Amino acid sequence: MTLSDFTTILPVAILAVWACALLVADLFIPKDRKGVTALLAALGLAISLGYTLSQIGDERLGFSGMVALDGFSIFLNALILVCGLLGVALAYDYLKRMNIERGEYYVLLLFSSIGAMLMAQAADLIIVFLALELLSIPLYVLSAFARSNVSSEEAGLKYFLLGAFSSGFLVYGIALIFGAAHTTNLYAILAAASASTVSPLLAFGAALVLIGFGFKIAAVPFHMWTPDAYQGAPTAVTAFMSSSAKIAGFAALLRVFVTAFSPLAVNMTDVLWGLSALTMVVGNIIAITQTDIKRMLAYSSIAHAGYILMAFVPYGNAAVAPVSVAAGLFYLIVYAVTNFGAWGVVIAVERTEGKGLAISDYSGLAKNHPALAAAMSIFMVSLIGFPPTLGLVGKVYLFRAVIDGGFVVLAVIGVLTSIISAFYYLRVVVNMYMRDGEPAVRREFWLDFTWGALAFLTVFLSLIPQTLFAWASSALMKLF
Repeated sequence: MTLSDFTTILPVAILAVWACALLVADLFIPKDRKGVTALLAALGLAISLGYTLSQIGDERLGFSGMVALDGFSIFLNALILVCGLLGVALAYDYLKRMNIERGEYYVLLLFSSIGAMLMAQAADLIIVFLALELLSIPLYVLSAFARSNVSSEEAGLKYFLLGAFSSGFLVYGIALIFGAAHTTNLYAILAAASASTVSPLLAFGAALVLIGFGFKIAAVPFHMWTPDAYQGAPTAVTAFMSSSAKIAGFAALLRVFVTAFSPLAVNMTDVLWGLSALTMVVGNIIAITQTDIKRMLAYSSIAHAGYILMAFVPYGNAAVAPVSVAAGLFYLIVYAVTNFGAWGVVIAVERTEGKGLAISDYSGLAKNHPALAAAMSIFMVSLIGFPPTLGLVGKVYLFRAVIDGGFVVLAVIGVLTSIISAFYYLRVVVNMYMRDGEPAVRREFWLDFTWGALAFLTVFLSLIPQTLFAWASSALMKLF
């Protein structure tokens, strides 16, 4: 391993060493002071984030071309580390309140973040698989972290079984690709695919890899695990999982298909179009019938996977692809900010023993806690895509790119499903402002700071989106 190799993955290495050290240090931290472990975990994430940002402008391959450091990986690694910090902030008080506070929670969160970062940097299918497992295995454990809760154990088991099932598709796809291209390196696969007509073996392998990623991003029809896992897992875990795992899944999907399978773009267009449309329609329609807010947000997460998939549909069009995929990266920021904020409010309203999770439990929230209700309204409106929120800007970028690529019908489906989503998102707002009730709300500094800051950013960033979109665009310069 050369010094160049080491610096290529230094933010990941920093976090890995920190996680191992934290696991040992937690043994000496008293059970009633596990907040120290949370603060140490946040410090490790902050140090790794600082070094990641210092790498902006660096471009190199490490470990014989298996790991890439470029604008794309730096952009996504920064976003993943911010999600890790938000995950720690939401868990800090939640774990105490639910009597499940244990130091290994934060260690598992760090290891999952490491896997997500490696997925963004992977330039070889072997690294993609290893990173996916490093991301997923801690999440299986975190989903079942509330051991005394049968629903949590069930969520962890379902997530594990279907996650292992999806890994089988991915590994089989990698094996077929290796058989066709005689390599697992993404750049070498591209060279092999471009040198001759695309072999059926390579195309079939790419389809299986797409199925494996489809499970991870919760695209229909690979979404079956999502509602039960999101509902049964501790809410702080659900908040982290719904953002970080989705970001990592899309990072790997983008890296693999844009880098290695661009010769297959014409063949994949119809498949991606169908996945995007089906995911938007199914996610939004089924969300209408939900009365539990965690299940509602689970189907919302599925629907938003469909919106992000829109950005991949024109990736075979060289003129539109950079702008389209940049819109997808920008929407990952939109989703992370809004989604974490909404889950922060859910945690504030949730009580022990699974109470406070029905949408009807939000009745009267505006009268008793106006700031919290206002924040939740901002998040719900942003998820719909109404002004003046970041969600509107994100969808405008997406729809414009898809229309420029010639996929007007897909854009129309996106608009219509956004209108459908207004029904179940605004139902929460109606309950908060137009129904009587006395919801019990948890007030804690880091929790209040998180949802308050994210509500502010959801509105403020919608006024200056050009900076973030320009960063997303520059992150893709070497991919196209």
